[in-house]
Amino acid sequence: MRIAVADDERDVTDYLKAIIEELGHLPVSFSDGNALSQALARDTFDLVILDWGMPGKDGLQIIKWMESALNDPPPVIMMTNRTAKSDITEALNAGAADYITKPEDRDVIAARINAVLRRNGQGSGAFETMVTYGNYLLNRIEQTVTFNEQTISLTAKEFELADLFFRNADRTLSRNYIMETIWRTTAALATRTLDMHISRVRSKLHLNPENGFRIFTVFGYGYRLESISKS
Repeated sequence: MRIAVADDERDVTDYLKAIIEELGHLPVSFSDGNALSQALARDTFDLVILDWGMPGKDGLQIIKWMESALNDPPPVIMMTNRTAKSDITEALNAGAADYITKPEDRDVIAARINAVLRRNGQGSGAFETMVTYGNYLLNRIEQTVTFNEQTISLTAKEFELADLFFRNADRTLSRNYIMETIWRTTAALATRTLDMHISRVRSKLHLNPENGFRIFTVFGYGYRLESISKS
């Protein structure tokens, strides 16, 4: 999972990044609201952990902007030193999924992160060894895909890519998100690698409308695996 951390205090972002990395996720930090909103407009994140008082857009403004400007906004955990019940109510009513008052124990923060991700369906089925999407059966132990009872062999990266797309079906994923998740890099060289792997996955898995799924290119942003109803 790719998680944005926004706080103008460096020790806070470092603290949160360490927790996120321990959970096996990828943290991306921001020190002001304007930089965060720009990143959210062009990139994909699974969760945002947000301070209320930041330069540029403050936390509440970010939440309201996300609700109005983004087609599929990620869930937000507001983490702030504001303790008034009116502030908590305002943040939750604006759209925050959870509210953490600073300072908080790292185990509690980790549990809150996991809970929000579960509630929002991020990584649904991620820990199952066998999972079915339409006529596709993914075996995460053998890293194979079975389609219409025919087993399709994929390379490790091709399987990771297919798994990522199926877990996020009908969700647009930015190129940076895909490259960081699969290759742990956003280097320009990886762009050609990504395009090549997507082409191979599309071909090997016969991802077309007749089979219920297709990979759609979102120009200037990334890709989306669309589920297609045959009705």
